[in-house]
Amino acid sequence: MLQEKKIMKISGNFEVKLTPLDFSTPGLDGINLGRMSIDKKFNGDLRATSKGEMLSAMTSVEGSAGYVAIEQVSGDLSGKKGSFVLQHFGIMNRGSDRLVLEVVPDSGTGELSGLAGKMTINMREGLHLYNFEYEL
Repeated sequence: MLQEKKIMKISGNFEVKLTPLDFSTPGLDGINLGRMSIDKKFNGDLRATSKGEMLSAMTSVEGSAGYVAIEQVSGDLSGKKGSFVLQHFGIMNRGSDRLVLEVVPDSGTGELSGLAGKMTINMREGLHLYNFEYEL
């Protein structure tokens, strides 16, 4: 008999350090292309660190940009140890933002094997906050 997966919802905060890296392709026509390393420390029900890279494109119009990123998260998720990969897709459209963070299928290791889920990120009063809805 198949065991039904339960959807879990957790939240917490994180610290992030973005470090500019060399980018091999210069932007053209007012577009600023960038590449950064990502280092995070998650607190709450996700006690983990992550490392990754982000590619971004900022336009000449304030508030319009896009980015993609991959980060590998390693640590403890609600008492289970392992790692998983988050994929980011972000679009900023003159103040109207859309951000998608999803667990890459089959990227979970250790006790997090089979992990699936989505994360949202918010900023409030200078804090980076996350909400993570997942199945395991």
